[in-house]
Amino acid sequence: MRGRRILDLTSDKGELPMATAQLVRPNPVLQRGLESRDIPRTTTESEQMSIVGSVHATGVLLFVLVVSAAIGWRVESGAIVIGSAIVALVLGIYTNFKPMQAQYTGLAYAVFEGIFVGAVSKTFEASYPGIVFQAAGLTIAILGALLALYRSGKIRVTENFKLGVSAAVGGVFLFYMVTFALGLFGVHMPLVNSSSGFGIAFSVFVVALASATLVVDFDYIEQGAARGLPRQMNWYAAFGLMVSLVWLYLELLRLLAKLQDRR
Repeated sequence: MRGRRILDLTSDKGELPMATAQLVRPNPVLQRGLESRDIPRTTTESEQMSIVGSVHATGVLLFVLVVSAAIGWRVESGAIVIGSAIVALVLGIYTNFKPMQAQYTGLAYAVFEGIFVGAVSKTFEASYPGIVFQAAGLTIAILGALLALYRSGKIRVTENFKLGVSAAVGGVFLFYMVTFALGLFGVHMPLVNSSSGFGIAFSVFVVALASATLVVDFDYIEQGAARGLPRQMNWYAAFGLMVSLVWLYLELLRLLAKLQDRR
Protein backbone atom coordinates (compact mmCIF):
# COMPACT_ATOMS: atom_id res chain seq x y z
CA MET A 1 0.00 0.00 0.00
CA ARG A 2 3.04 2.24 -0.26
CA GLY A 3 1.80 4.10 -3.32
CA ARG A 4 -1.71 4.59 -1.98
CA ARG A 5 -0.27 6.20 1.13
CA ILE A 6 1.76 8.75 -0.79
CA LEU A 7 -1.11 9.59 -3.12
CA ASP A 8 -3.46 10.07 -0.19
CA LEU A 9 -0.91 12.36 1.45
CA THR A 10 -0.69 14.66 -1.55
CA SER A 11 -4.43 14.76 -2.11
CA ASP A 12 -5.73 15.07 1.45
CA LYS A 13 -3.07 17.21 3.09
CA GLY A 14 -1.35 18.83 0.15
CA GLU A 15 -4.08 19.57 -2.36
CA LEU A 16 -4.25 23.27 -1.58
CA PRO A 17 -0.50 23.76 -2.05
CA MET A 18 -0.63 21.60 -5.18
CA ALA A 19 -3.45 23.80 -6.39
CA THR A 20 -1.25 26.83 -5.86
CA ALA A 21 0.14 26.26 -9.33
CA GLN A 22 -3.37 26.29 -10.74
CA LEU A 23 -4.51 29.46 -9.04
CA VAL A 24 -1.49 31.50 -9.98
CA ARG A 25 -1.38 30.20 -13.52
CA PRO A 26 -0.63 33.39 -15.38
CA ASN A 27 -1.91 32.32 -18.80
CA PRO A 28 -5.53 33.45 -18.33
CA VAL A 29 -4.31 36.96 -17.51
CA LEU A 30 -1.21 37.13 -19.69
CA GLN A 31 -3.36 38.43 -22.51
CA ARG A 32 -4.36 41.23 -20.17
CA GLY A 33 -0.70 42.08 -19.97
CA LEU A 34 -0.54 42.38 -23.75
CA GLU A 35 -3.65 44.52 -24.08
CA SER A 36 -3.84 46.44 -20.78
CA ARG A 37 -3.53 50.19 -20.84
CA ASP A 38 -1.88 49.96 -17.41
CA ILE A 39 1.24 48.51 -19.06
CA PRO A 40 3.16 51.36 -20.68
CA ARG A 41 4.71 50.93 -24.14
CA THR A 42 8.20 52.11 -24.91
CA THR A 43 9.89 52.94 -28.17
CA THR A 44 13.45 52.64 -26.87
CA GLU A 45 14.78 49.21 -27.80
CA SER A 46 17.01 48.97 -24.72
CA GLU A 47 13.96 49.47 -22.50
CA GLN A 48 11.77 46.92 -24.27
CA MET A 49 10.93 43.38 -23.36
CA SER A 50 12.90 40.82 -25.35
CA ILE A 51 13.10 37.07 -25.80
CA VAL A 52 16.69 37.03 -24.55
CA GLY A 53 15.74 39.12 -21.52
CA SER A 54 12.89 36.78 -20.68
CA VAL A 55 15.17 33.75 -20.97
CA HIS A 56 17.70 35.34 -18.62
CA ALA A 57 14.99 36.24 -16.10
CA THR A 58 13.62 32.69 -16.28
CA GLY A 59 17.08 31.32 -15.57
CA VAL A 60 17.41 33.50 -12.48
CA LEU A 61 14.00 32.51 -11.13
CA LEU A 62 14.60 28.81 -11.73
CA PHE A 63 17.99 29.01 -10.03
CA VAL A 64 16.40 30.60 -6.96
CA LEU A 65 13.64 27.98 -7.00
CA VAL A 66 16.11 25.07 -7.19
CA VAL A 67 18.21 26.45 -4.33
CA SER A 68 15.07 26.94 -2.24
CA ALA A 69 13.92 23.41 -3.13
CA ALA A 70 17.21 22.09 -1.72
CA ILE A 71 16.37 23.89 1.52
CA GLY A 72 12.80 22.58 1.45
CA TRP A 73 14.15 19.04 1.05
CA ARG A 74 15.67 19.39 4.53
CA VAL A 75 12.69 21.03 6.20
CA GLU A 76 10.97 18.72 8.66
CA SER A 77 8.22 21.06 9.83
CA GLY A 78 4.91 20.59 8.06
CA ALA A 79 3.81 24.03 9.25
CA ILE A 80 6.74 25.66 7.45
CA VAL A 81 5.96 23.78 4.24
CA ILE A 82 2.26 24.65 4.27
CA GLY A 83 3.04 28.22 5.30
CA SER A 84 5.47 28.57 2.39
CA ALA A 85 2.83 27.30 -0.03
CA ILE A 86 0.27 29.80 1.26
CA VAL A 87 2.75 32.69 1.01
CA ALA A 88 3.60 31.58 -2.54
CA LEU A 89 -0.11 31.52 -3.34
CA VAL A 90 -0.58 35.10 -2.14
CA LEU A 91 2.53 36.30 -3.98
CA GLY A 92 1.38 34.58 -7.16
CA ILE A 93 -2.02 36.24 -7.08
CA TYR A 94 -0.45 39.61 -6.36
CA THR A 95 2.02 39.21 -9.23
CA ASN A 96 -0.81 38.48 -11.64
CA PHE A 97 -2.41 41.81 -10.78
CA LYS A 98 0.85 43.75 -10.52
CA PRO A 99 2.95 42.36 -13.40
CA MET A 100 5.32 45.34 -13.44
CA GLN A 101 6.55 44.28 -9.98
CA ALA A 102 7.28 40.69 -10.99
CA GLN A 103 11.04 41.21 -10.70
CA TYR A 104 10.59 41.36 -6.94
CA THR A 105 7.45 39.36 -6.26
CA GLY A 106 8.53 36.67 -8.72
CA LEU A 107 11.80 36.18 -6.87
CA ALA A 108 9.97 35.97 -3.55
CA TYR A 109 7.52 33.49 -5.08
CA ALA A 110 10.41 31.34 -6.30
CA VAL A 111 11.81 31.18 -2.75
CA PHE A 112 8.60 30.07 -1.04
CA GLU A 113 7.38 27.82 -3.83
CA GLY A 114 10.82 26.22 -3.95
CA ILE A 115 10.57 25.26 -0.28
CA PHE A 116 7.23 23.60 -0.93
CA VAL A 117 8.43 21.80 -4.06
CA GLY A 118 11.51 20.49 -2.24
CA ALA A 119 9.43 19.09 0.61
CA VAL A 120 6.94 17.44 -1.76
CA SER A 121 9.80 15.98 -3.81
CA LYS A 122 11.36 14.47 -0.70
CA THR A 123 8.04 12.86 0.25
CA PHE A 124 7.68 11.23 -3.15
CA GLU A 125 11.32 10.17 -3.24
CA ALA A 126 10.97 8.42 0.12
CA SER A 127 8.29 6.12 -1.28
CA TYR A 128 9.47 5.95 -4.88
CA PRO A 129 13.28 6.08 -5.04
CA GLY A 130 14.46 7.77 -8.23
CA ILE A 131 11.11 9.38 -9.06
CA VAL A 132 12.37 12.95 -8.58
CA PHE A 133 15.14 12.49 -11.13
CA GLN A 134 12.68 10.95 -13.59
CA ALA A 135 10.12 13.76 -13.16
CA ALA A 136 12.78 16.46 -13.48
CA GLY A 137 14.22 14.82 -16.58
CA LEU A 138 10.80 14.51 -18.20
CA THR A 139 10.01 18.14 -17.39
CA ILE A 140 13.18 19.30 -19.13
CA ALA A 141 12.56 16.97 -22.08
CA ILE A 142 8.98 18.20 -22.55
CA LEU A 143 10.12 21.82 -22.31
CA GLY A 144 12.80 21.26 -24.96
CA ALA A 145 10.50 19.35 -27.29
CA LEU A 146 7.68 21.89 -27.09
CA LEU A 147 10.07 24.80 -27.59
CA ALA A 148 11.53 23.14 -30.67
CA LEU A 149 8.07 22.45 -32.09
CA TYR A 150 6.94 26.00 -31.37
CA ARG A 151 9.99 27.59 -32.94
CA SER A 152 9.61 25.40 -36.02
CA GLY A 153 6.03 26.58 -36.48
CA LYS A 154 4.53 23.11 -36.05
CA ILE A 155 2.58 24.36 -33.03
CA ARG A 156 0.49 27.47 -33.60
CA VAL A 157 -1.07 29.38 -30.73
CA THR A 158 -4.44 30.62 -31.95
CA GLU A 159 -7.00 32.54 -29.94
CA ASN A 160 -9.15 29.42 -29.74
CA PHE A 161 -6.17 27.49 -28.40
CA LYS A 162 -5.64 30.11 -25.69
CA LEU A 163 -9.31 30.10 -24.76
CA GLY A 164 -9.36 26.31 -24.60
CA VAL A 165 -6.31 26.17 -22.38
CA SER A 166 -7.63 28.89 -20.07
CA ALA A 167 -11.00 27.15 -19.74
CA ALA A 168 -9.39 23.79 -19.03
CA VAL A 169 -7.00 25.29 -16.46
CA GLY A 170 -9.95 26.96 -14.74
CA GLY A 171 -11.84 23.68 -14.68
CA VAL A 172 -8.94 21.75 -13.18
CA PHE A 173 -8.36 24.46 -10.59
CA LEU A 174 -12.03 24.40 -9.60
CA PHE A 175 -11.90 20.62 -9.31
CA TYR A 176 -8.82 20.80 -7.07
CA MET A 177 -10.45 23.41 -4.84
CA VAL A 178 -13.63 21.33 -4.49
CA THR A 179 -11.51 18.27 -3.70
CA PHE A 180 -9.63 20.23 -1.04
CA ALA A 181 -12.86 21.57 0.49
CA LEU A 182 -14.42 18.11 0.61
CA GLY A 183 -11.22 16.73 2.16
CA LEU A 184 -11.68 19.09 5.10
CA PHE A 185 -14.89 17.20 5.88
CA GLY A 186 -13.35 13.77 5.37
CA VAL A 187 -14.75 13.28 1.87
CA HIS A 188 -12.12 12.11 -0.60
CA MET A 189 -12.00 11.16 -4.28
CA PRO A 190 -9.97 7.94 -4.41
CA LEU A 191 -10.83 7.25 -8.06
CA VAL A 192 -8.97 10.29 -9.34
CA ASN A 193 -6.06 9.95 -6.93
CA SER A 194 -5.72 6.19 -7.26
CA SER A 195 -3.56 4.21 -9.69
CA SER A 196 -6.65 2.98 -11.53
CA GLY A 197 -7.01 3.47 -15.25
CA PHE A 198 -9.22 6.49 -14.65
CA GLY A 199 -6.76 8.00 -12.17
CA ILE A 200 -3.87 7.60 -14.61
CA ALA A 201 -5.93 9.01 -17.48
CA PHE A 202 -6.76 12.06 -15.38
CA SER A 203 -3.08 12.63 -14.59
CA VAL A 204 -2.15 12.26 -18.26
CA PHE A 205 -4.75 14.88 -19.13
CA VAL A 206 -3.43 17.32 -16.52
CA VAL A 207 0.17 16.75 -17.65
CA ALA A 208 -0.90 17.50 -21.23
CA LEU A 209 -2.71 20.63 -20.05
CA ALA A 210 0.32 21.83 -18.08
CA SER A 211 2.42 21.25 -21.20
CA ALA A 212 -0.04 23.32 -23.24
CA THR A 213 0.40 26.25 -20.86
CA LEU A 214 4.10 26.23 -21.68
CA VAL A 215 3.26 26.83 -25.33
CA VAL A 216 1.03 29.75 -24.36
CA ASP A 217 3.94 31.12 -22.31
CA PHE A 218 6.23 30.91 -25.35
CA ASP A 219 3.68 32.85 -27.39
CA TYR A 220 3.32 35.49 -24.70
CA ILE A 221 7.06 36.11 -24.63
CA GLU A 222 7.18 36.42 -28.41
CA GLN A 223 4.11 38.66 -28.58
CA GLY A 224 5.26 40.84 -25.70
CA ALA A 225 8.62 41.45 -27.33
CA ALA A 226 6.95 42.24 -30.66
CA ARG A 227 4.55 44.73 -29.10
CA GLY A 228 7.24 46.67 -27.28
CA LEU A 229 6.24 45.95 -23.68
CA PRO A 230 8.64 47.42 -21.11
CA ARG A 231 11.57 45.26 -20.08
CA GLN A 232 10.10 44.77 -16.59
CA MET A 233 7.65 42.40 -18.28
CA ASN A 234 10.54 40.01 -18.91
CA TRP A 235 10.15 39.03 -15.27
CA TYR A 236 6.41 38.59 -15.57
CA ALA A 237 6.88 36.29 -18.55
CA ALA A 238 9.60 34.41 -16.64
CA PHE A 239 7.27 34.10 -13.67
CA GLY A 240 4.59 32.56 -15.88
CA LEU A 241 7.03 30.10 -17.42
CA MET A 242 8.35 29.10 -13.99
CA VAL A 243 4.85 28.43 -12.66
CA SER A 244 4.05 26.29 -15.70
CA LEU A 245 7.21 24.24 -15.21
CA VAL A 246 6.52 23.72 -11.50
CA TRP A 247 2.99 22.60 -12.23
CA LEU A 248 4.19 20.21 -14.93
CA TYR A 249 6.86 18.78 -12.62
CA LEU A 250 4.41 18.19 -9.75
CA GLU A 251 1.87 16.53 -12.02
CA LEU A 252 4.57 14.30 -13.49
CA LEU A 253 5.47 13.21 -9.96
CA ARG A 254 1.88 12.17 -9.38
CA LEU A 255 1.60 10.39 -12.72
CA LEU A 256 4.84 8.48 -12.25
CA ALA A 257 3.79 7.46 -8.74
CA LYS A 258 0.51 6.07 -10.06
CA LEU A 259 2.31 4.17 -12.82
CA GLN A 260 4.71 2.60 -10.33
CA ASP A 261 1.78 1.50 -8.18
CA ARG A 262 0.45 -0.59 -11.06
CA ARG A 263 3.59 -2.68 -11.33
